[in-house]
Amino acid sequence: MTRGALDAHVVVERRDGFRLDAALTAEPGETIAVMGPSGAGKSTLLAAVAGLERMTDGHVRVDGVELSGRRPVPAEKRGVVLLGQDPRLFPHLSARDNVAFGLRAHGADRTHARREADEWLARVGLDGLGSRMPRELSGGQQQRAALARALATSPRVLLLDEPLTALDPETAGDMRAVLHAQLALSRTTTVIVTHDAVDAASLTTRLLVLEGGRSSQEGPVRDVLAAPATRFSAALAGVNRVVGRADGGRWRAGSGAQMELAAMDADGAPLAALFRPADVVVEPAGEAQSVVAGSWEARVVRLEQTPAGVRVHTTAPAVAVDVATDAVADQRLAPGTAVRLRVDAADVRFVPCAEGGLPPAP
Repeated sequence: MTRGALDAHVVVERRDGFRLDAALTAEPGETIAVMGPSGAGKSTLLAAVAGLERMTDGHVRVDGVELSGRRPVPAEKRGVVLLGQDPRLFPHLSARDNVAFGLRAHGADRTHARREADEWLARVGLDGLGSRMPRELSGGQQQRAALARALATSPRVLLLDEPLTALDPETAGDMRAVLHAQLALSRTTTVIVTHDAVDAASLTTRLLVLEGGRSSQEGPVRDVLAAPATRFSAALAGVNRVVGRADGGRWRAGSGAQMELAAMDADGAPLAALFRPADVVVEPAGEAQSVVAGSWEARVVRLEQTPAGVRVHTTAPAVAVDVATDAVADQRLAPGTAVRLRVDAADVRFVPCAEGGLPPAP
């Protein structure tokens, strides 16, 4: 099949009140990432494009051909392949025959299909393992075989629904490298649902962020991560995002929070302050002799272990702070603890934002 231009506007309404209303487009050979919190509608979006989820409204077109409508094109005839966390290999077929199955279904004779299957297995790093049954392969090897089976039929569109989530970090890293190489070689139009910003940054060119069934931000991956429009997008970029307003050379957070920082000359403008968790200093509340510019009172709401220490989440406003593990013990940080946070103005970047949630201008 030819590589596919994807044009989809998916509307799915469910009895439980959930509604997905999102547009997804991709040029032939382009790789797009879809990210969002749990329950945002990411898997539903892919399933609808693949023809496995009934749509309430909208359209799905590949190379200008309508696949939805009153008589939707069946999933098996769309030229769209969906690969999820479960490789779904046929347990009674060898790795070679699993890959050859799709080729046979597309009309290839047995000899040609098995030869092509071996070539694809070699491409994904499974050279010489074609005779093994799925139970004899590791999780990462099964996922590689599933990818080979998906790409062997030259689909117009490949949909990957968190294919690396079930793998350990080392195996996921190896599989990410395989994906990067094979997607570049095959030039297959690909949509990847992922929870890992590394996947978006290393494998894709554009990022669609879904929140609550709608697109909250879309654009080149670099642009989205450089100017996140929501707290979720900011978390992907590894930064705090606090919405506020600039006035008189000062910026203050909204929602009644006492956070205040020096700001550019943008009186009355709604701005979001962006800064890294590692750039925030946490101190015991009440110890400072005077309120220092760029400092504010907060309260700890939860602690999370990280590879480098502990991430302390605070509220009023919601800010994450990275600290060493021993600092948690020294300061007796725990949910409910009052603290004073401080960030240097040089470590804060301001970006324009929408008016929603801002305090009224004085």
